[in-house]
Amino acid sequence: MSPKAKRLSIIAMIAALVGVAAMLVLGALRDNIVFFYTPTEITTSGTKAGQALRLGGLVKDGSVKIDGLQSVFTVTDGSNEISVRYDNALPSLFREGQGVVAEGSLANGEFIATNVLAKHDENYMPAEVAEKLKDTGVWKGGKAD
Repeated sequence: MSPKAKRLSIIAMIAALVGVAAMLVLGALRDNIVFFYTPTEITTSGTKAGQALRLGGLVKDGSVKIDGLQSVFTVTDGSNEISVRYDNALPSLFREGQGVVAEGSLANGEFIATNVLAKHDENYMPAEVAEKLKDTGVWKGGKAD
């Protein structure tokens, strides 16, 4: 084999290894990405039970029930609602009628949250949540950061 052919075969092997490594990394990232959804998108998109999700919207007035560390509340986007169960202490800024982002997954038609994030003041709402709530006509104020 000539030196030119050896170099070409080495370059081809390196390119193939880099391609395989890139496919493995992208495959691992795709499995770990957490997508953001509103209640309407969850009910219409056909998300799978157990799939990691972020649910964003407003806490429905009168829906919060707290028993010790266990809490159940409803998140709405004005069109649809999803019941959320959270087995930990809610953030101190968590209130009815305000924005919330819950991370977790669906199980038996209920969203089981592993983390709940509340907005930090009356003017803040995550940009993704605010834009989707504006689209449905529910968002009434403040600035989306």
